[in-house]
Amino acid sequence: MTFYRELIKGLWRENPIFRLVLGMCPTLAVTTSVENSLGMGMATLFVLVCSNLVVSLLRNLIPAKVRIPCFIVVIATFVTIVDLFMNAFAHALHGSLGLFIPLIVVNCVILGRAEAFASKHALWLSLADGIGMGLGFTLGLAALGACRELLGAGSLTVWGDIKWALEGYEPFLLAILAPGGFIALGCLLGVMNHVQSRLAARSGRHVTPPQHLDCRHCVMCRFGK
Repeated sequence: MTFYRELIKGLWRENPIFRLVLGMCPTLAVTTSVENSLGMGMATLFVLVCSNLVVSLLRNLIPAKVRIPCFIVVIATFVTIVDLFMNAFAHALHGSLGLFIPLIVVNCVILGRAEAFASKHALWLSLADGIGMGLGFTLGLAALGACRELLGAGSLTVWGDIKWALEGYEPFLLAILAPGGFIALGCLLGVMNHVQSRLAARSGRHVTPPQHLDCRHCVMCRFGK
């Protein structure tokens, strides 16, 4: 297990959105534009990295029976920092994301990494895991947001007035509505699985999704059983 391997795994092999299918609530809710997607992604990245570091540092001090409440308190602390910071310095973006910023507290990507990885590994590996998973989540949101905004509004808005628009394009409204989010996500998941299958076939090996890390096998769902 190396720093580099843990850093890059979230970008493709264990991408939180396209491989583990985690964090679907913000994924479908805020990806109506690239700006919203990047804002949510960077906020989640900050909380994920910071919470991983703190959980790793305290992993030997937190009693096993109260680890989940302790993890939530740590995560909520950094979410509060992000919420206040965005409200002060990116108020328009803060208003667009709305309730989904506080809801980062219960994002299964963050809580899952704290429980499944940071609480069991050293500081430097937890840092790599947080950065890799956070970047993978951000890139996944940005890809989905770009597809939906381009089809639904004929534009790509990166930040404020930094915007590119298609002249004369007739917007496809369904793409930025809730059903369009499910359709776009399904299409991207299909593309991801197809590319992964082709790469595996070329290398002569069989690749299956990392089921022990996905939502159906999440340690959080088994907690208390």
